[in-house]
Amino acid sequence: MKLAVVGAAVLWGTAGTAGLLAAGVHPVSLAAARLVVGGLVLAAVAGPAVRSLPHRGLLVAAALAVAAYQLCFFGAVSRTGVAVGTVVAIGSGPVFAGLLTWLLDRVRPTRRWVGATAAAVAGCAVLTGGGGEVRADGVLLAMLGGLLYAFYVVAAARVIGAGGSSDTVMGAMFGGAAVVMLPVLLWTGAGWLAEPRGLLTALYLGCVTTALSYVMYGRGLRTTPVATAATLSLAEPAVAALLGVAVLGERLTLQAGAGLVLLGASLAVVALPERRRPGREDPVGAIGSSA
Repeated sequence: MKLAVVGAAVLWGTAGTAGLLAAGVHPVSLAAARLVVGGLVLAAVAGPAVRSLPHRGLLVAAALAVAAYQLCFFGAVSRTGVAVGTVVAIGSGPVFAGLLTWLLDRVRPTRRWVGATAAAVAGCAVLTGGGGEVRADGVLLAMLGGLLYAFYVVAAARVIGAGGSSDTVMGAMFGGAAVVMLPVLLWTGAGWLAEPRGLLTALYLGCVTTALSYVMYGRGLRTTPVATAATLSLAEPAVAALLGVAVLGERLTLQAGAGLVLLGASLAVVALPERRRPGREDPVGAIGSSA
């Protein structure tokens, strides 16, 4: 089911290009609309089954983390720039996911996962470049965003592992986040949704890059180790970069091309199944092991 995780990351990678259709809309308002629309769709799909999920307290915390991630990400970008904020937030997510899994579940990372994840984060950094002013408060907000992302992914995996339906788990998390983000959408202004282009953009971002993508991601979490899934999600900036070239006419520099190759190779290493050495037992459920 690693393919489902990669498919989700591909859909996430289209969000930036699609968001350009709603010209002049504040990014926080756009993100809030995406989460509100997507969360409501996921909640509707889940339906009353949400009430029977285990670990409901954990799901409430995860829903708050989903909403808080958006605020931390845009807060980081406003302080330290798009490139630095994106690299730190997205790049730290898999690292925090691996650490949380190690601390909470006593699942030790494999050396291949550690090496491939480090190379993937480096490739992401090279791909997006180093523009922007590096400010400590912005970097800390971005790292907090990465930790929040890791938390809600680990929480979702834990509830799914306890017997919860992945679709229902995502509906509970994102439905709760939609309730939290609705006041943010109203506060930042929702008038742009009355325009056909704005409404179409919000529907695509909500239904495709949030609802559909997280259904796929949740199903991938059924069999894919959570830290491996978090690393595979780094395909998102690669897809965004390729769309920038193919759709928006952007130019891919030699540096960005090198980062893209490094990122792609690293993700391929993570996606391939581990080979077990004869006579040696791997730790059960090791981070990065094949599912």
